[in-house]
Amino acid sequence: GPARRGRRGEGAAAGGGSGRRAGGGAGGGRGRAPEVVGRWAGGRASGRVAAGRRGRTGPGLEKFARRLESAGCGPGRPLRARCHGFPQEDEKLPALQPGVRHPQPCGHRLLPGALRPHRADVRDSETVHYHYGPKDLVTILFYIFITIILHAVVQEYILDKISKRLHLSKVKHSKFNESGQLVVFHLSSVIWCFYVVVTEGYLTNPRSLWEDYPHVYLPFQVKFFYLCQLAYWLHALPELYFQKVRKEEIPRQLQYICLYLVHIAGAYLLNLSRLGLILLLLQYSTEFLFHTARLFYFADENNEKLFNAWAAVFGVTRLFILTLAVLAIGFGLARMENQAFDPERGNFNTLLCRLCVLLLVCAAQAWLMWRFIHSQLRHWREYWNEQSAKRRVPAVPRLPARLIKRESGYHENGVVKAENGTSPRTKKLKSP
Repeated sequence: GPARRGRRGEGAAAGGGSGRRAGGGAGGGRGRAPEVVGRWAGGRASGRVAAGRRGRTGPGLEKFARRLESAGCGPGRPLRARCHGFPQEDEKLPALQPGVRHPQPCGHRLLPGALRPHRADVRDSETVHYHYGPKDLVTILFYIFITIILHAVVQEYILDKISKRLHLSKVKHSKFNESGQLVVFHLSSVIWCFYVVVTEGYLTNPRSLWEDYPHVYLPFQVKFFYLCQLAYWLHALPELYFQKVRKEEIPRQLQYICLYLVHIAGAYLLNLSRLGLILLLLQYSTEFLFHTARLFYFADENNEKLFNAWAAVFGVTRLFILTLAVLAIGFGLARMENQAFDPERGNFNTLLCRLCVLLLVCAAQAWLMWRFIHSQLRHWREYWNEQSAKRRVPAVPRLPARLIKRESGYHENGVVKAENGTSPRTKKLKSP
């Protein structure tokens, strides 16, 4: 109608010149617009002729084509691939994230209300992080059942076959099963923990143990490691019943099970996961050496060389754990700026919390060291008592064996009898 013609005329008079300048600067001017229109219309010819044959004509189409060309969708770059999110030959798209509306690749709106391509906000080089919550309890419960199954497999197919060949007593058999299970667990945990620490860069950068605290968001491998550790030590509680552990051994096993649960859960909930990984790596290495020495001792009681190696490593490990805990908690976290108690954000960096954590770590290490010294002194006392007892007992002199010529058989009441118990017949004297 006349209104449409008026708008078209006003657009030609008011916006025609600016449209040419914009097209010439960005997409090659008005002369290149028909080529884009022709390609978009699908005709071989260019311009209004091809558009007219297809029924697609009008200055609105040309204006739409110039907008595409100015945004980088000209003839040199395919229109369909560029405007609908398909990758080009020299373009590498990031990973897609379904269900999320993302900005268009061209940086402009083609159609109002159109669904934008699914393009991820997270690049391939970045990792997804997690934080703890109440759903972790369900995950831990699931892995408790998995750990019980693995425990039974190791017991039936490995430890029972070895213990039958060794012919151990009931006491040694119980300790052998305990050490065998812990050797498998500590070995796998040391390898896994060392891999996590190296890949996350905690060994090469010790400052990362306390920098950027609180460490609320954890990588997948760190979170999964902590959940598996909690599941294992929780499964050890019902295993005391399944393994039919003696009543004398239950208090000792409950002590170290509770110690591991308190330390691992404390590091996980207080967002000290990085420091906890290093401390667990040191502790598990020492425990692996100890239980390996016990297995060799059950196989051969004279083999005590590994116990001597464990005794040397044990004291050094206590020293390293105490030094690292004081350095990270006492000095590293104390110099951080955000020293406020904020459980919602996971910040427990206050003086009281730091003192409680340090007191717990130091008390546990002191208790372990006291038990170690007590056991070593008792072992040395028993060893020296055995040596002194051997020296006090005089050697019994052996009498030289006298060669006595006896008749065949044996003597009973002065009468020589044969070996079968009958007396030999007397010889008859011949008459002269």
